[in-house]
Amino acid sequence: MNAYDIIRRPVITEKSMNEMAERKYTFIVDINANKHQIKEAIEEIFKVKVEKVNTIKMKGKLKRMGRYEGRRPGYKKAIVKLTPDSKSIEFFEGL
Repeated sequence: MNAYDIIRRPVITEKSMNEMAERKYTFIVDINANKHQIKEAIEEIFKVKVEKVNTIKMKGKLKRMGRYEGRRPGYKKAIVKLTPDSKSIEFFEGL
């Protein structure tokens, strides 16, 4: 897997924006990626140093259409903390 297959998209929410002050950035990642792969992918794509990675597996929401029930697909979320001497990620600067 290459780095762009592991990192799907950033999460832009009020909570994730508040965590940017603590140098934490949130991304949706590939469900099969582990913490080491996520760390290497972030360092390769954004040219930063990662201190630690926390991951969360999210279940898809239950949805109904009349009497039929289905579920949205699950996904994996990664919260990446950068080292104090690392530069910040420019992608989030203009938001």
